[in-house]
Amino acid sequence: MPHPPHRPDHATVLAEVRAVRRAGVVRLRGLDIPELSRIARERLGTPGELPGLAVERLLRDAVAGIGGGTLQTAAEYTLGLAQGTRDWPPADRRRRAAEVYGVSVERFRKHHEVMVLDQITEQILGLTATATVATAAEDDAATAHDAADGRDAPAPGPHRLAPAHRVIKPRVHDRVVPVTLHVHSVDLLRGVDVVVSPSNTYFALPAPYKASVAAALRRAAARTDATGGVVEDHVHDELRDWAVRHGIPGRAALPGTVAATSAGAMAAQGVRRIYHLAVAVPRPGTNDYDVQPADITRAVDRAFTLLAAESARHDPPLASVCLPLLGAGRGGLPALESFGALWTAVEAELARGAPWDIHLVMRRQARADLVERLLTGRRP
Repeated sequence: MPHPPHRPDHATVLAEVRAVRRAGVVRLRGLDIPELSRIARERLGTPGELPGLAVERLLRDAVAGIGGGTLQTAAEYTLGLAQGTRDWPPADRRRRAAEVYGVSVERFRKHHEVMVLDQITEQILGLTATATVATAAEDDAATAHDAADGRDAPAPGPHRLAPAHRVIKPRVHDRVVPVTLHVHSVDLLRGVDVVVSPSNTYFALPAPYKASVAAALRRAAARTDATGGVVEDHVHDELRDWAVRHGIPGRAALPGTVAATSAGAMAAQGVRRIYHLAVAVPRPGTNDYDVQPADITRAVDRAFTLLAAESARHDPPLASVCLPLLGAGRGGLPALESFGALWTAVEAELARGAPWDIHLVMRRQARADLVERLLTGRRP
């Protein structure tokens, strides 16, 4: 019988990625990184290959999985994977990565580097999960082949995908409150009254083909024809009209402002409203944003105020709300910092006795594990 696959621990992998950051890939052979070595060996190793080379290939695949942009470039410099940086001292690599974001070395060390290393770790865990699923499929295929040949086949091992939905029950002050974690793209949500979408302060939506939460919601809310062409761009049009009504077309709203639109075609999925939270402040002359945790807390608090005002106007009343990790993508905030800012407002609302059904959505299992640990104090 095949043994259950070893599941890497996020904290352990992150600690070893930090060790690589300090040493650089040129010194991989002498590093004590057993977990990265095991992952690389099981996923990528070839007979006779030096362990350091396998780990370097794993790290390069993880960084490439980030998908480009300043985050990937900073990750390449941080680990010494950028061309010509293998032997750079860690201080020089950190300085160059800070220049990518246009921030001081100290700010990069305290904020951006934490996010960069966390993203590399999540990519490694994602690659490991993919390999685990592939191994499970191979084991099951081998079992089926043995059965077809008439041989006694071992019972299938306990290979299971991580759940896409989890209900956890954190204690908020004097009561236990169920919170549903959705681990999938935001456009797959079903039966949630209000979905929160991060926005920049101009309420300018990203193109529908982008990978962000706002782009996914814009795409899902649009009405399309049989060929996939957009017939009605509901969220874009309603958000533009909202800006006109409030006298801010072409200029920035204050961070923390909330705009509400319908959910367009997502109404067929049971989603009735989208609340757009202005938390990202564009950085002049760049494609980057600055996101402050205080603005996230303020915006989420205002979203609950709007929900309370709108709820009774609908039949049945609005009762559930789903929030992503605001600012944890292009905004550059570490997932931990994003969730802390978000949960501060959620907890305050629940502590007042609010009846809302709380949902959280994120695409990566590692982030869901982190949130579950934070809310329950235990490892999933």
